Amino acid sequence: MRLCDCGGITVLSLFDGISCARVALDRAGVKVGRYFASEINKYAIQVAHKNYPDTIHVGDVQKLRCEESFLMAGECDVQHSGEIDLVIGGSPCQDLSIAKTNRVGLQGERSGLFYEFVRVVRELKPKYFILENVNSMPKEAKIEISRNLFGIEPVMINASLVSAQNRKRLFWVGRRVGDEYEWVMVGQPDDRGIVLNDILQAPGEVDSRMTVGGKAYVLTASYGGAIAWNSIAKKQRKMVRVGNIDGNNSQGYRIYSTEGKSVTLSGNGGGKGSKTGVYAVALRNRGSDKNPEFGGEKANALTTVQTDSMVAFDDTVYRKLTPIECERLQGLPDNYTDGISNTQRYKVLGNAFNVDVITHILGYLNFNN
Repeated sequence: MRLCDCGGITVLSLFDGISCARVALDRAGVKVGRYFASEINKYAIQVAHKNYPDTIHVGDVQKLRCEESFLMAGECDVQHSGEIDLVIGGSPCQDLSIAKTNRVGLQGERSGLFYEFVRVVRELKPKYFILENVNSMPKEAKIEISRNLFGIEPVMINASLVSAQNRKRLFWVGRRVGDEYEWVMVGQPDDRGIVLNDILQAPGEVDSRMTVGGKAYVLTASYGGAIAWNSIAKKQRKMVRVGNIDGNNSQGYRIYSTEGKSVTLSGNGGGKGSKTGVYAVALRNRGSDKNPEFGGEKANALTTVQTDSMVAFDDTVYRKLTPIECERLQGLPDNYTDGISNTQRYKVLGNAFNVDVITHILGYLNFNN
């Protein structure tokens, strides 16, 4: 049995991953007294413990049993002596996402763990709960989730508003009123106008093994014709696709401009751009005056050679994003996931919350009442 009489709120993070919820709480200025984390991935637990050694890990959510004063997980009995202020989690999306062929929805082995989230909320009756999942789920699954979460409807927030990543997610946010929950109406964050160029590492900091092409590599242009760079500025709030590798049109081989957003980071996926996407990156960072902490040396606009069917880029490499760049896309400090292999870093980052979106949502919660 472990006890903690620290000041601050008590949090139970289900499917905790690398504890992005804890980072968001810190960023929102919410003092945490006790932070319980339910997670089974050993690499994610390693990252979370490295950054927050005081985290109390309680194991598999399916084995977690909740009573008025205790959380019980196998041989780990943890006294929480009082109510839980926040239950937060992003239940697995693999069986819900449009990216999966023949998805089985909430009946799937992974996404069905959503019902464990519901069970824990009903047993613990926290002051607030936040559930996250993919926006691309079937309509029927969205209705089923809302029905189980007291009729609360989700808000869709795209992390592209607060980062350089296109990441649409649904959030169900509830406040306890008696034995029921009411909807916390969360608005949209302000658009910070961040694009990939703003968060790229300086070229000298990037391992050459990230590169999948060379200088003046000729790409097959997308959208049926050449893309002029002066039109990209108008599209920079979105992903800007500029071609693909070896004529392969699958997601892992598509190439995007750093003048726009990144594709959604993923814990899975294959191809040359597995988990991060492939990007046409200038050999000298252009950076941004808006985000000087990330900017490298400025460079002129890329030189292009255009025809009816292709566009060639000079002074450019074609590469995946680095783990540090992926950390920045998720709103994490540089090297937050350092200490595990790059393969595992990409995986845990792809499965993580965007910290700044969660920070925004926390601004609508009042833990003092």
